[in-house]
Amino acid sequence: MSAENIRISFKLERLIFKGLPAFYSSVHQIHNQSSSIVEEQEQQDPFSLVADELSHLANRLRSMVIAEVPKLASAAEYLFKMGVEGKRFRPTVLLLIQQCIAEITEMIHVASLLHDDVLDDADTRRGIHSLNSVMGNKLAVLAGDFLLSRACVALASLKNTEVVSLLARVVEHLVTGETMQMTSPSEKRCSMEYYMQKTYYKTASLISNSCKAIALLAGQTAEVATLAFEYGKNLGLAFQLIDDVLDFTGTSASLGKGSLSDIRHGIVTAPILFAMEEFPQLQAVVDRGFDDPANVDIALEYLAKSQGIQRTRELAMKHANLAAAAINSLPDNNHEEVRKSRRALVDLTHIVVTRNK
Repeated sequence: MSAENIRISFKLERLIFKGLPAFYSSVHQIHNQSSSIVEEQEQQDPFSLVADELSHLANRLRSMVIAEVPKLASAAEYLFKMGVEGKRFRPTVLLLIQQCIAEITEMIHVASLLHDDVLDDADTRRGIHSLNSVMGNKLAVLAGDFLLSRACVALASLKNTEVVSLLARVVEHLVTGETMQMTSPSEKRCSMEYYMQKTYYKTASLISNSCKAIALLAGQTAEVATLAFEYGKNLGLAFQLIDDVLDFTGTSASLGKGSLSDIRHGIVTAPILFAMEEFPQLQAVVDRGFDDPANVDIALEYLAKSQGIQRTRELAMKHANLAAAAINSLPDNNHEEVRKSRRALVDLTHIVVTRNK
């Protein structure tokens, strides 16, 4: 093993990759817990544990997007500026596991946001004007492409073909998920299975494959790599499900985007899908689309009478519990720093499902 791999392996070992046994028994045990996943111990603040690293990450990201063309650099840096970095949820997860590919993951994520805002003709992002509304669609698309190219250069420097393949697949998934959202017929858009597959592609694939890549870079076993993948996948799904809830219950200021943004763009998410199970007549409203504000109001009335919000929260909790189970199934390690970091990763599953922004 090279010196670099030894360094990565040590840092990874120090963080999480030793755990508590029995993945499936842990799933059963945690599934039967209350919504407070970590009642017995004082909850860690995962973000404070990596606050310095997040600050360094922000500086590194800004330096990585320097370009020869100043306007392109300014566009690419738009959502990396101080004060508008967002929740930094994804890099926090990855920093708790390993710092090696956090920058790559965040650049891919921000590139997808820039492209999404163009496709959605969005006016705001993270509480500020979207880049496309400030600099135009063409430069926003180029900025997203530029970030993806920089991510590819950084990824190639890892010199690990399996990891390159994993994260290249993520980019494919992002495009596939967006295409599913844009072009699917009503019968597919109104399928929960189809929705969850799309959600995996658009949200959970990036974090799950990034977590797996970390394990592979550290030379961990296939079992540990799978647990890392399962943690990222289920945490990503839980995160998006709560985002779906907050789109109906949050405010523009707290979310960093306009509330009801999904339904106003004709995007059918989990709360509406669950409401449709209780009120099949809602299907006709969805089929008519939401260009007419009256249809939005009708859908919201059905949602208010249904258990759609509650059932979405419960599904998010299920995936959060599965993510926690993956961490608790890692091989044993009694090192205090390892235990602290693992506990923070489990605590993060609780934070994801109880957040209000």
